[in-house]
Amino acid sequence: MTHVLVVDDEVDTANMMASLIAAEGFTAATAHSLRDARRQIALQKPDVLLLDLYLPDGEGMELLKTDDGLRDSEVVLITGHASLETSIEALRLGASDYVVKPIGVKQLQGILSRVTPPSVLKAEINNLSAQWERNGHFGLLWGRSEPMQRVYEQITRVSGTSVTVLITGESGTGKELVARTIHDLSRRRKQAFLAVNCGAISPNLIESEIFGHEKGSFTGADRQHQGLFERANGGTLFLDEVTEMPLDLQVKLLRVLETGMFMRVGSTQEQPTDVRIIAATNRRPADAVAEGKLRSDLMYRLDVFPIGMPPLRTRADDIAMLARHFLTEIGEREQQQKRFTPEALASMSRYSWPGNVRELRNVVQRAYVMESGEVVDDKWLQFDSSGSAPIYAKPANAAEDVPAIVVPIGTSMAEAERQLTLATLKHFNNHKERTAAVLQVSLKTLYNRLKEYSGDSG
Repeated sequence: MTHVLVVDDEVDTANMMASLIAAEGFTAATAHSLRDARRQIALQKPDVLLLDLYLPDGEGMELLKTDDGLRDSEVVLITGHASLETSIEALRLGASDYVVKPIGVKQLQGILSRVTPPSVLKAEINNLSAQWERNGHFGLLWGRSEPMQRVYEQITRVSGTSVTVLITGESGTGKELVARTIHDLSRRRKQAFLAVNCGAISPNLIESEIFGHEKGSFTGADRQHQGLFERANGGTLFLDEVTEMPLDLQVKLLRVLETGMFMRVGSTQEQPTDVRIIAATNRRPADAVAEGKLRSDLMYRLDVFPIGMPPLRTRADDIAMLARHFLTEIGEREQQQKRFTPEALASMSRYSWPGNVRELRNVVQRAYVMESGEVVDDKWLQFDSSGSAPIYAKPANAAEDVPAIVVPIGTSMAEAERQLTLATLKHFNNHKERTAAVLQVSLKTLYNRLKEYSGDSG
């Protein structure tokens, strides 16, 4: 039977948590100091350790630094004094979660429902690493290059915890795949993984989508709606393009991160949520703050564990592997396998891929459709006469006359962004994928902006 040790100097709090734990079918013991905790650990090693940060004879994290007997215990740090520095230190020392007092019944039930010995998680990571050694496949990601190895190492380190992750990188690099892989390796894997692109939803609807709404809270709200924080309870919520979220909504997101509580639109009653947040952006977080796209206090809350996704041009060794993988994947779906010629793979490896992995997948998809036989050569890759780039996109270092736009001083950021977006779209002859790649936004975000601009002009 799973054994839980509650270490808290507040006797009533510790006893209350022990009673709740026993009601869930676990055995429980309590300790009120580091000395008591060490004695309890010697008597029976806990499967789960709920550890208060401040104890009469020292800080709770001292137990993690000195007690090797906790190596296969899941440690959850509990405190009434939250800080980013403490959460990062707890992560470094091996804590899997970090919660703020007072702990609600649902929150405690969520922690207990996810109990997984660290040794089990480690074995799964070892299996994934062995798979990567064989075929270059790690979770939902592919690649053997050094930049991707660093990403795998970061995923390995953070997946067993519940800390917030911020994934950065250009559009099309695979940020959502990183988020899904983290979820699949986490203790939350049995619960939902929900994703929302904050740049693809109308600003008027995004609050309702994330937090839900009550019946009658606005025109058209003819029934109660559960938002993502309710539907993802116990699991993971992936906020893609988080810098596209309206600033007033960022304040509400910050409150959820700080308190674990939220309110539906039109409600006056807060309710708890037990959700891990993974966010992503194709902007540099510091630049987004400087441009007024991201609140600085929210950035610090999201950026507890940053993961940077490398652009495809910096991992050229992976291009042939990815191309073959996509071709095989399409072949399995269409029930007809095809293969690339060495010349086709070499041509793809010479291209800079401004649209990153997403663009590569699209090129492979088109080549598969166009080739009626079993061998795909470079004639179907839409490369130009030099063989160095698809005809609809020039390499990053290609010489060309690029027109400029002039924005007067005093122009708002929103208006400057509108002018730049429309000018770029015109320059690339309304080719939206190329435009999105150059602007470093997702295709969904570009469509959303163009729809907004169309409404403005009408």
